[in-house]
Amino acid sequence: MNDVIEGIRKNDFVVVGRVGLDLFPTEVGIGIEEATSFTKDMGGSSANIATGIVKLGGKAALVTSVSDDAVGRTCQTMLRDKYGVDDTYVNTVGGEARNSLALYESRIAGHQSVIYRNGAADFEMTEDDIRAVDYHRFGALVTAGTVFAAEPSRTAAFTAFDLARKAGLPIIFDVDYRPYSWPSPQVAADVLSRAGALSDVIVGNDEEFGFMAGGIEKGLDKARELAATTASIVVYKMGEHGAVTITKDGELRTGIYNVTALKPTGAGDSFMAGMLSSIADGYELEEAVLRGSACAAIVVGKPGCAPAMPYPADLTEFLNTHPGASVPRDEG
Repeated sequence: MNDVIEGIRKNDFVVVGRVGLDLFPTEVGIGIEEATSFTKDMGGSSANIATGIVKLGGKAALVTSVSDDAVGRTCQTMLRDKYGVDDTYVNTVGGEARNSLALYESRIAGHQSVIYRNGAADFEMTEDDIRAVDYHRFGALVTAGTVFAAEPSRTAAFTAFDLARKAGLPIIFDVDYRPYSWPSPQVAADVLSRAGALSDVIVGNDEEFGFMAGGIEKGLDKARELAATTASIVVYKMGEHGAVTITKDGELRTGIYNVTALKPTGAGDSFMAGMLSSIADGYELEEAVLRGSACAAIVVGKPGCAPAMPYPADLTEFLNTHPGASVPRDEG
């Protein structure tokens, strides 16, 4: 595990996966149907993670493809100019490929989130795009499961794993299972399990680990198996019941920071960014997981995803003013 922590502590990440466009009603608490104006911002799981890392003081470069149109240019411009993510490895693709679009609401009751992923530009990422990356520049590789959902992106992402490993980089994998992106649940289970077996740090929720294991009741055992065999750190998230962080040294149980949520989106991306940034800043693993949970709590309390990601001062203020994390549930 020391090599993994050492890589993360370089605080310079190559992040593989999508950037997209988010639209959400400007007025908080109303449905899409009633909205008359929308706020536009950047989104996409990998781009959100990269943004969260940069806002917390680290460095991140995104590897992806964007469409050759106004939406693709908007995504890339916001990624680079608004959020400070290195876009050296963002490539433009022509044809009918389009950047993904997420339309979601800033409310919990009756929350609606509609994702458009047909002919997604990020799925056009190729092995040539991946081979153009100088992996020796970075301390660790980060990706999310959606990158594996279609070709040629799937093969390209596995090639990135191989090249990162050869360069000595730890591989950090957010399972991030989105059924609408995959041709079938069986393909998803097989591919995500393969990616998990190649990763040094794996983060997922109980449903995602259960999906890979063939049933939610088997999810924790799957997480433990990965930690005992191939992974150095596995974080098994259980929503309001906290998380179990598993290493070869044992298990840590942590709670969550209860807040009045405005929306459910963006929490996982912010958790990953917060946990990695905290490890990079020298925090021990348990405290890093708790700080990741605090970042998740901050994001669900604000509109948007990338714009809601905290800066260090936001995280410090939250931790200083919040009464503390909940008592974690004991999982057998």
